[in-house]
Amino acid sequence: MPLAATGTLVARATARRGAVAAFNVITLEHVEAVVAGAEAADAPVILQISENAVRYRYGRLLPLARAAAAAAEGARVDVALHLDHVQSDDLLRQAVDAGFGSVMYDAARLSYDENLAATRAAADWGHANGLWVEAELGEVGGKAGRDGRVRPPLDAHAPGARTDPGEARAFVADSGVDALAVAIGSSHAMTTRTASLDHDLLKRLADGLDVPLVLHGSSGVPDDELTAAVRGGIGKVNIGTALNVAMTAAIREFLAAHPDAVDSRKYLTVGREAMARTVRELIAVVRGG
Repeated sequence: MPLAATGTLVARATARRGAVAAFNVITLEHVEAVVAGAEAADAPVILQISENAVRYRYGRLLPLARAAAAAAEGARVDVALHLDHVQSDDLLRQAVDAGFGSVMYDAARLSYDENLAATRAAADWGHANGLWVEAELGEVGGKAGRDGRVRPPLDAHAPGARTDPGEARAFVADSGVDALAVAIGSSHAMTTRTASLDHDLLKRLADGLDVPLVLHGSSGVPDDELTAAVRGGIGKVNIGTALNVAMTAAIREFLAAHPDAVDSRKYLTVGREAMARTVRELIAVVRGG
């Protein structure tokens, strides 16, 4: 079926007080696993390609984007294509021709005023070119910046780490973004599910904003916390590291049991299957309704 629109999937999910799961993909196996898991769950899904993933693929967006689009068009469920954590304006301007319907423009590393100015410009360009635009306010942590260095996760109680509701209202109004990723206690790239979310803050954000809220760093959030976050107003849940954890564990186990294996299809198959199971399980947690 044709590519779905991210904004439409998020709107449908929030209308039933649920959320849509968005999975970051790096390889074709990731793409296929996300689609297979979504089909098993009979639920829509968002395929996300981040700027870091593009950098890993020799800086070329089109090969993985076209593969993801082809997989989405062959899926039995609605699949949207989203360009994630974009800091490069050049990459932003490749999104439309590469088939993306939405983009997360990431200027959260900047000061508030610089973030607002950069995001306003990105949103203006994105809207003029038919893109649904997400931004981030607050410091989720754990992502690489322009210099390639990964920002360490901030303490959940550190001043300035969490999204301020007053700033968020002004930021959304002044930037014109369609969705806002909020910092409420999660962190990118967590390999253990130990994050504790600030649900009181989430309620204040949800009550004060009229755009969908997005949770980044969801791989480190336990099931019950994810469920509560969705009920509290999160409409899009970003997941990436959980797929890599599942894939790597399955491949390690396979190679330990088959030390002479050299056919990559053998171990990539078990890795892909493990990711698909993870996708199905996490969709069940976040979809709500």
